Amino acid sequence: MTSYLVPIKTAIFIFPLIAFLFTIPFILHQYHKYGSIHKLRVLIIYSFILYMITIYFLVILPLPKINEVVFKENMIRLVPFGFIRDFIEESSFVLNNPSTYLKALTEPSFYTVAFNILMTIPFGMYLRYYFKCSFKKVILYSFLLSLFFELTQATGLYFIYKYPYRVFDVDDLMMNTLGGMIGYFVMGIIDNFLPTREEMDRDSLKEGKKVSGLRRITLFGLDTVIALMIGFCFWFVTGHFSSFLLIEVVYYIVIPTFLNQTIGGKFLNVKLEYEKNKIFYSIFRILFLYSYYYFVPIFLIGGALYFSQTLNMNTHEAILFYFFILCMIMFYFLFHFIYLFKNSHIYYDRFFKVTYQSTILYDESKEIQ
Repeated sequence: MTSYLVPIKTAIFIFPLIAFLFTIPFILHQYHKYGSIHKLRVLIIYSFILYMITIYFLVILPLPKINEVVFKENMIRLVPFGFIRDFIEESSFVLNNPSTYLKALTEPSFYTVAFNILMTIPFGMYLRYYFKCSFKKVILYSFLLSLFFELTQATGLYFIYKYPYRVFDVDDLMMNTLGGMIGYFVMGIIDNFLPTREEMDRDSLKEGKKVSGLRRITLFGLDTVIALMIGFCFWFVTGHFSSFLLIEVVYYIVIPTFLNQTIGGKFLNVKLEYEKNKIFYSIFRILFLYSYYYFVPIFLIGGALYFSQTLNMNTHEAILFYFFILCMIMFYFLFHFIYLFKNSHIYYDRFFKVTYQSTILYDESKEIQ
């Protein structure tokens, strides 16, 4: 049983990295589809990711050394119900001796089979509850997941190893599929006490009618990436910096003037509404934002380089000075991010007479009473 602890610990260790890589696409998708991020949805999705990482590592770990894996016979078992024969032959179970029953349950010939069932029970539960899969689809997807795991083993981890180091067993396909089926029925009992997927979607769309601080930060980041990528591409092709500036003007001023949205705003369902003098305040606002969020940090970095050379700092002093400037820049952005998180607006919005409006479509007449 202790052999299962290493894969589980590894999955927990790797999960933050996988979650980090998944977070930005997840946020973009949620704001595009719903305009908000539902807390229960976050819990479900990220727990599902952790679960999938865990069972995958349970299948492949621990990894043997390449030179330790040699050819062995009977690494592919295609005869079904072989686990019954193994249990009878390898366990201490004796039918007419009840004292052997409990001990037999703690032996590999039993708990490995039980584990193969338990391993995919959550999979069936997730499929039914969140992904709204029918019983037939749960059977199919559970079988395909198990087949993927067994082929991973049969191919020696996709031919990284010359020979398989774990057995391809048709019984595992059966037990994993059975686990998914059990999970389907278990969730049929539990989901009566949980919000439905439809209720989550409804609440998300309702909340998406407001533009949250995180949604604004996401919009700012997405617009920045899109505008800079297009601008640098044109600069690279033409060789003139003026083409970069032209793209920024078109992206941040011309397009929003006609559409009330940037490209990022269109994707995230956010538009800007100015109280008056739309073009004037739009230009003024973009110049301010570029200066505020780009030039101020650049000025601080440039000033740090200048003073470190002017004051003839030694290496130790220069490192401390740069670290101090870096902390100032991080605090500068962190302060504004926290402010937006808590207020969903920022003080200079009033000066530029602009508000953020959500374009998410939500029919309140369809609310579940």
